Amino acid sequence: MLHFKRPAMVQRVAVIGAGSSGLACIKICVDEGLEPVCFESSDDIGGLWKYKESAEPERSSIYQSLVVNTSKEMMCFSDFPMPDHYPNYMHNSQLLQYFRLYAEHFDLLRHINFKTTVRRVAQRPDFCLSGQWDVLTTNENGEEEKHVFDAVLVCSGHYTHPAVPMSDFQGYETFHGRCLHSWEYKNAEEYRRKRVVVVGIGNSGGDIAVEISRSAEKTFLSTRQGAWVIGRMSSQGLPLDMTAITRFNNFLATVLPKSLVNWAAERALNYKYNHKLYGLKPRHRLLDRRPLINDDLPGRILQGAVVMKSNIKGFQDTGVIFEDGTVEENIDAVIFCTGYNGTFPFLPSFLSNGELTLYKRVFPPSLLHPTLAIMGLFQAKGPIMPIVEMQARWAVKVFTGASHLPPKERMLEVIESDRRRNMNSYPCPRQAALQVDYITYIDFMAAQVGVRPNLLRLLFRDPVLWLKIFFGPCTPYQYRLTGPGQWAGAREVILTQWERVAKPFRTRAVPEPDDRTSVLKSPWLIAIGGTVIMAALLSKHKIPILQHATTIWGGGKTFLRNSWLNS
Repeated sequence: MLHFKRPAMVQRVAVIGAGSSGLACIKICVDEGLEPVCFESSDDIGGLWKYKESAEPERSSIYQSLVVNTSKEMMCFSDFPMPDHYPNYMHNSQLLQYFRLYAEHFDLLRHINFKTTVRRVAQRPDFCLSGQWDVLTTNENGEEEKHVFDAVLVCSGHYTHPAVPMSDFQGYETFHGRCLHSWEYKNAEEYRRKRVVVVGIGNSGGDIAVEISRSAEKTFLSTRQGAWVIGRMSSQGLPLDMTAITRFNNFLATVLPKSLVNWAAERALNYKYNHKLYGLKPRHRLLDRRPLINDDLPGRILQGAVVMKSNIKGFQDTGVIFEDGTVEENIDAVIFCTGYNGTFPFLPSFLSNGELTLYKRVFPPSLLHPTLAIMGLFQAKGPIMPIVEMQARWAVKVFTGASHLPPKERMLEVIESDRRRNMNSYPCPRQAALQVDYITYIDFMAAQVGVRPNLLRLLFRDPVLWLKIFFGPCTPYQYRLTGPGQWAGAREVILTQWERVAKPFRTRAVPEPDDRTSVLKSPWLIAIGGTVIMAALLSKHKIPILQHATTIWGGGKTFLRNSWLNS
């Protein structure tokens, strides 16, 4: 039973922001026959991924060298693959070019009002009947304009207001060096031959410490808890996320003891570089939190260019005091990579801090009518863009009445249940509320939209595609195979996704092996080993092997195929 009466048919939708989330929202609104009006405060698309020489207040900011941590096949929009010649992990400028191609292909720019800032979003006086919103904007000349919208999609991101803890440390006022947040950092040039402390071991902290260490006299990386460090490359140099984020791995995570998986994965990481020896070892287990993705940090530690330190305790005139009692003198700069505050100052006060009270990280449960949705306010061990795209597809279905939310009380129960479950890994309630499991979360929304792949049906109707979907990477194209928004090219791009992975490597002809038929070749061994392992796992958990013979055989064939193609 719904807790509200459905308002009149949604027609006009305000989209706040023209970054990757905003572009996807515009396109999806158009697909559903709605009229999107996008407001972008800057003069260009791209949002976070639009590099600028200096940081601008209340806007996201990236450093010049930033390279994405998710591969092109995993992070692209579901009906628009990235060009096959693009590298698997792109520089930020190439990702921005992809957004331009996407906007041009689907004619999205005509829906965007540039240099227009949203100042206030408020419920209309008759909201209880209409579900409509008043939106106040200002243009580059400061002129105000009022608009009325049937629904609102908030795509302004949450990397605009840095969390700056400098003043929390004793002696900060008398410190002679420079203190700044990573939001202000652009490149390492000004830190040449200087002594720098980087605080925080998230992805930004790791990247910035590595980059600065190449020209600084000495770089110190300060961390409260440490981190498990994983490179972008998996076995044979393949993209890590394409081998790790699969439905088969997701299945294994549900049947194997978490402690066993943690032990095996941590052992593999420590085999490459001992996290305890390198000063990286965290207090938490690998699967409990997001790892640090960085290809170069262990090497810089090995060379002495980066020195690991404990958390900062305070400052001296020219030095930094750490919690272990050590002091580093003659520090020229301290860069805080300490995250951001997710705030939305243009929203009503009861929504502006809604990060803890969003049903499935999208809908505020307190609204009488679900005509406002917040995009991208979550954290996941996987690519962000496909999740946001699915959030938008779901939100628009809810706006139009094609999908329905549960009653407010039920939504609050789900929010609290999700938060409690995540607090096992994230004791901070705010951080716990933000966490989502990649495949489980996107599958939930896909089911609401009607586009979740039916694996059992695929197994019998299209076993080749089933193999790719179950054992291969969970690429966004899977959600365009059937249902609303179905794309005729989805099957083909899934079958050819590894070809696009290989394309940018093919810049030089290499000799082929003379003999690819020997039974002792590794593909056969891997195929047999994969089949045996799968059978053993199913048997261990008392799952009838004959009942899952297709899964076992399919797994063996997949191991064979992937190894053969990449040998």
